[in-house]
Amino acid sequence: MNISYLSHTTGLKAGAINNIIALMDEGASIPFIARYRKDMTGGATDEALRAFDKAYQMHLKVLKRQSEIIKRLSERELLTDALESEIKEAHTLASLEDIYLPYKGKKSTRAQTALDAGLASLADKMQSMGYPVDRLTKEATAFLSEHFSTAEEALKGAGDIIAERFSENAKERAYIRHQLAEYGRMTVKAKKSCDQEGPFFQFDGLNALIKTIPLHRLMAIFRGEKSKALRISLEINDVYYQSHIDNTYFRFKKGSQEAKALLMEAYLDGFKRLLFPSIEREILSELKSKCQESASDVFARNLKELLMTRPVKTNAVLGVDPGFKTGAKLAVIDKHGYYIDSAVIYPAPPHNKVHEAEKIVNRLLSQYPIDTIAIGNGTASSELQAFFSKLNESNKEKVRFTVVSEAGASVYSASKLAAQEYPNLDVTIRGAISIASRLQNPMAEYVKIDPKSLGIGQYQHDVDQSMLERKLHDVTEAVVNKVGVNLNTASAKLLSYISGIGPKLAEEIVHYRQQKGEFDSIFTLKKVKGLGSKSFEQCAGFMRIISGKNMLDNTGVHPDHYSFANALLKSDSLTKDRVVILAKEYDIGVKTAEDIIQELEKPGLDPRDQLDAIPFSVTSTDIENLKEGEYLSGVVRNITDFGVFVDIGLKQDGMIHISELSQRRLSHPSEIVHINQSLSRLKVIAVDIKKQRVSLSLKQ
Repeated sequence: MNISYLSHTTGLKAGAINNIIALMDEGASIPFIARYRKDMTGGATDEALRAFDKAYQMHLKVLKRQSEIIKRLSERELLTDALESEIKEAHTLASLEDIYLPYKGKKSTRAQTALDAGLASLADKMQSMGYPVDRLTKEATAFLSEHFSTAEEALKGAGDIIAERFSENAKERAYIRHQLAEYGRMTVKAKKSCDQEGPFFQFDGLNALIKTIPLHRLMAIFRGEKSKALRISLEINDVYYQSHIDNTYFRFKKGSQEAKALLMEAYLDGFKRLLFPSIEREILSELKSKCQESASDVFARNLKELLMTRPVKTNAVLGVDPGFKTGAKLAVIDKHGYYIDSAVIYPAPPHNKVHEAEKIVNRLLSQYPIDTIAIGNGTASSELQAFFSKLNESNKEKVRFTVVSEAGASVYSASKLAAQEYPNLDVTIRGAISIASRLQNPMAEYVKIDPKSLGIGQYQHDVDQSMLERKLHDVTEAVVNKVGVNLNTASAKLLSYISGIGPKLAEEIVHYRQQKGEFDSIFTLKKVKGLGSKSFEQCAGFMRIISGKNMLDNTGVHPDHYSFANALLKSDSLTKDRVVILAKEYDIGVKTAEDIIQELEKPGLDPRDQLDAIPFSVTSTDIENLKEGEYLSGVVRNITDFGVFVDIGLKQDGMIHISELSQRRLSHPSEIVHINQSLSRLKVIAVDIKKQRVSLSLKQ
């Protein structure tokens, strides 16, 4: 294990790295280490620990591959001290494979045929440049065989050996890799099968520096290649490269120009036929991986911000799942999120039963303390917004409403989980409940839905699904543990993301709650079947009991530190010196003590409450009334590499292209906006009523 290399790569100190590895080996989760072992890690954040874990796992793969290569070379008696040292100094899989390449077993190649014919010594003489061409030709006659019947063919065979040697030179491969990354260009051409009216024809004729092409644009190009619409190739300056060969391999060598030309021909053949195509495939593969990583990062960042949406404090919420023919489904949930009533109304075409709908809604408003309405943004959303806007005009009591993304609601409503939660309700009512719950407790509701159904990513179907799922799981785990969960109301799905729990224990916790009633102490968790001391240590600090026996149960103070927290509460003076003395007495680290003090200052604090509040309205917007040049307000629903989608109260979100976000050049929209951010002074720059598209600008 190269701790110094890991320290250099991750920026963490060697001592912290040793502690982190030891904690992980003991089964500690990243959220637990980040929150409750700060004094051992130097205060490493959740993000830093996940980045370290990624680097650490890759380092383990490199170490394993080093060991495999050394073992194979040793068995074949090819390992030297210098070669072993070179292998151990390689820190990437690519550099390791470059070193090992000349020693790999070869398939049938032109060079191998020449080697089998004994032409290696002739290749050595050619490469030394100590022999004029006429003498090399004479030497070649000694190697004639069924494969090489003439001296010219033998020389060509020796050239093939040199070409392969050149293509397997680790330093040359590293040089070409660097040249392509820094100065290489990508050329894209449309195939005959490419639809000139389709999305990929726009890339025909592209010739640009690889490093200047935005990753989201590269992703689209690769999609076109996969669809067999585009042909992609990479290139570097051939003239410059030949000059590099000349300076590197011929600068201090003496020999005839003919011998040099013969050797240069072999080197260039190795470059064009073997080395460059190999590195080109590698670079393209790396670019595809970078594109997928970038798309996954965008998705993960959006998911994090969505899960961190500020909950809306309500007495009761009316969830509305809009629809035309099938009507709008209504569901009422109380302040705790429990379902209490439902109905269906038909105020939109083709039914237009507005008066009947008003009577049903007014009945629900009078029967329950509904102070908030959540309207889904699907089909007939704008019509339902107009309905509630007019209803507010008629009623003395105005009820605020907002549009909520209903992405994934239909997936959830038909899921096994929804059937378990609401076994006696129609799937459409379950969807309305989900819409209402997304407003009242966003995190608890969104974790029930596959993130890929939430409409917050880009190119998600082009991304490696296992990588995407892992990243999205990590984000969800990080957010859930950062916020904490109400032990007495959390669903099994939400509990499963808590450190040390998982799906099986989560089900056991819910089952215990159903059988025994609400938890009144965090220590009661130990009575749950299968929840041992290790699981309790990992999960207890992230659980919350709102009205339990001990107020510390509603904080992020770990039960292991309750005695220290109580000592702080009883202390008449909390000077810095007094805290340090107490911390030493209870064997508590400084960073941990600081966290405990913060928790005691604001017990029950929800970090989401510090974020932007969701905007509400009592009137609605109609695309027919929008005009270029007017200003609107809206809420960011999705962020991509190329722009931002904003909910402005219409069926389709408005679009702000990245070029319209700021006067300065942005590398990514997330530099200035985030999911669920409220934006005012959005200028309408284009309205396409036929396509229901609105283009917006935030530049002013």
